[in-house]
Amino acid sequence: MTDPEGHPRRRAILAALCAALLVIVLDNTVLNVALPDLAEDFGASTGTLQAVIDAYAVVFAGLLIAAGAASDRYGRRRALLTGLAVLGLASAAAALATSAWWLIAMRALMGVGAALVMPATLAILVQVFPERERPRAFAVWAAVAAVAMAAGPVLGGALVAAWSWAGVFLLNVPVVLAAALAVARLVPESRDPRARPVDPASAALVTAGMVALTGAVIVAGHGGTGVPAAGLAVAVLALVAFVRRQRRAAAPVVEFALYRDRRFAGGSAAAALLTLGTGSALFVLTQYLQLVRGHSALEAGAAVVPLALGTVLGSALGGRAPARIGARATIVLGFTATAAGFLLLAALTPTSPYALAAAGLLLQGAGTGFSSPATTATVLGAVPRERAGMGSALNDTHQQLGIALGVALLGSLLAAAYRAGLPDAVPEGARGSLAATLRAGGFTDAAKDAFVTAQSVTMLTAAGCALAGAVVAGAVLRDPLSTRTQDSGKRAP
Repeated sequence: MTDPEGHPRRRAILAALCAALLVIVLDNTVLNVALPDLAEDFGASTGTLQAVIDAYAVVFAGLLIAAGAASDRYGRRRALLTGLAVLGLASAAAALATSAWWLIAMRALMGVGAALVMPATLAILVQVFPERERPRAFAVWAAVAAVAMAAGPVLGGALVAAWSWAGVFLLNVPVVLAAALAVARLVPESRDPRARPVDPASAALVTAGMVALTGAVIVAGHGGTGVPAAGLAVAVLALVAFVRRQRRAAAPVVEFALYRDRRFAGGSAAAALLTLGTGSALFVLTQYLQLVRGHSALEAGAAVVPLALGTVLGSALGGRAPARIGARATIVLGFTATAAGFLLLAALTPTSPYALAAAGLLLQGAGTGFSSPATTATVLGAVPRERAGMGSALNDTHQQLGIALGVALLGSLLAAAYRAGLPDAVPEGARGSLAATLRAGGFTDAAKDAFVTAQSVTMLTAAGCALAGAVVAGAVLRDPLSTRTQDSGKRAP
């Protein structure tokens, strides 16, 4: 779309794209409230639960680059519809899982579908909206993503309460159908006339590297020996081979020259650091609400509603903030608010009033929502328009990898701190998760105290990740006005 005024149906197209986005973001969080039920049904440890969550995020992240290239070459609308079909079928198959490994495999297949959908949504937005309207379009996109992420536990809790964890996956089917119909009817096809060939070998290398890395972190966090070192070696070899292949290729799928642009590199690094913390927050907090506080799945889902409210409010304000205070200040302020929310969550005890958790969630959501439009616009503003698919894929890769590593790293930190806080009398077989300890009986109070202590350590680490992102954004990013001012100052006699 080259019309400087934008596509005449761009607002309806935005709604269709948001419907497609809704389902893939829901899948990042909707399963969290079902974790205690999955642990009970499959006898799953914390490590297995991490694998169930991460199978989606890691494959999603690993294939985004290739999916972005495919959408540029073969058509963004086509990639979007194909991804939705894969998501719907894999979700229906996941609902029939009889083992944790089947569930992990279907979650990975869902990640394939999500990888095809996500970069196409942003690339199409770039095509149909004129530059002056893109920040607000990104704000709507970010608000839908944030609300879907926060609303996932609410929907998941309702479905688990009314049916079982299988309902969490069957929810996707009607949403996918509705989104596919809207996309087929409204979204125009677009592609890059100079698109580069899709490189399956590169996609395999980067995905293998990410899977090996997150798997090694998870196993290491649960006291594994030998396997973490082997996994780390595989990750290093695969990722080094990927980088070398890109540097030697005549038409690489990743343009590493983009990372020389401080907008792209700084915005991407800041976003990845933030998602290290935010990606693991619900994984931890839903277990606290259900297993420590005794809430049902539905009550736990309802308890995280302040996160959704905060993201809506933050996104509404964040869409306008860059024009008033600049993108850098918007990102730094949002990340700092998110860190403050984590600090409140770190103060939770087994008997804390709900108001403390609600305030922490509200602040975390508001900060994330406030910074997201500015972060996305900053990163994609550094990418040539004709490479929008590749650029949006890289942007999403940084964030999805942050989520996956956040669940792996902070989930493993939670597990290690939890085991360290348990009395020596707890049997080895009951030390793998809070659910396992509670099933063993006789250690209820000690187990809850150990979990809350571990949760505090994890939330403090998440706050540190958000603050590190704020520091990176403040140090690296420059707003266009300030840059022009500095440049004119250097030329002054």
